[in-house]
Amino acid sequence: MPGHDIIVIGTSAGGLKALGAIVGTLPTDIDAAIFIVQHLAADKPSILPKILADVGSLPASHPSDGEPIQKGRIYVAPPDYHLLVNQGSMRVVRGPQENRFRPAIDALFRSAARAYGSRVVGVVLTGYLDDGTVGLQAVKKQGGVAIVQDPKEAEYPSMATSALRYVKVDHCLPLAEIPHLLVRLSNQPVAEEEAYPVSEEIEIESKIAEQQMNTQEFLKNVEAIGTRTTYTCPECNGSIWQIGKSEPLRFRCHIGHSFTADVFLSEQTQNIENALWSAVRAMEEKVTFSRQMSERMKNYNLQSAAAKYEDHAKSLDGEVSLIREIILKGFATKRTIAAETEEELPK
Repeated sequence: MPGHDIIVIGTSAGGLKALGAIVGTLPTDIDAAIFIVQHLAADKPSILPKILADVGSLPASHPSDGEPIQKGRIYVAPPDYHLLVNQGSMRVVRGPQENRFRPAIDALFRSAARAYGSRVVGVVLTGYLDDGTVGLQAVKKQGGVAIVQDPKEAEYPSMATSALRYVKVDHCLPLAEIPHLLVRLSNQPVAEEEAYPVSEEIEIESKIAEQQMNTQEFLKNVEAIGTRTTYTCPECNGSIWQIGKSEPLRFRCHIGHSFTADVFLSEQTQNIENALWSAVRAMEEKVTFSRQMSERMKNYNLQSAAAKYEDHAKSLDGEVSLIREIILKGFATKRTIAAETEEELPK
């Protein structure tokens, strides 16, 4: 029987240091292939493979689409592309963003769980928000092993804390202990893969990431795993479905954009702010134009008309102040709710 020879690692903020601590101590003869997603800026080249190759003894690279998988190598998702795992090879595609990210940790983890089942080890490290939680759930559903960095030592503990909250994690460890565990697991025979048939949800969402369905197939499949809501996608304004009933609450639109509840709320808040600032801009332009018209009326000695334009400008100015106050108070309320919710949630 093969060991746990498919290792998928996800990280975000603070990830470079964490990845270096793990990769730097892995042996050259590790009997596994390692796949990494770190959230990267879409418009900048990445030197992460070179950094990881320099700190450790394993070769690292950005793979190409369709490249065969080789053990003893590190594959890093390139900027603005999802890294997906298929049987024997990889996909590198610009599928829809998940939780505002491309590459996304959830997409990598889910694809690996679909392709290799109980042979997969999923590792969630330091980072903001909760990308990786849903992917780690998929790894567990297919019989894989879930590892989370101890949030007490994580530079940014949100991702690790979310994974611990919603996933039955097998190991929660400090960084220094993770490499030894990965080596041990790679040599440990796995359970029978047939015992973990791929769920419909994992199968469909993996296909969505690869974007290999036509419109009719896509809508049919999303309807099969989700419930249509009255919400619209904050990315593309399309229809959106709630996926499943488990925690964390999450959504997908008809394009394929995916959000957990916290990210969805954050996106809605950002869209509202954008709309309010657009209203402020339009009203301020009208204030300026009304005052310009008031001055013109004065030049024509039309004092009554000039006064009306000036009164209108003053009224709009008051309304602009109210909208600005709504924006500022809205952000204060958002921070308060987030802090209170974090305190109430089980650890």
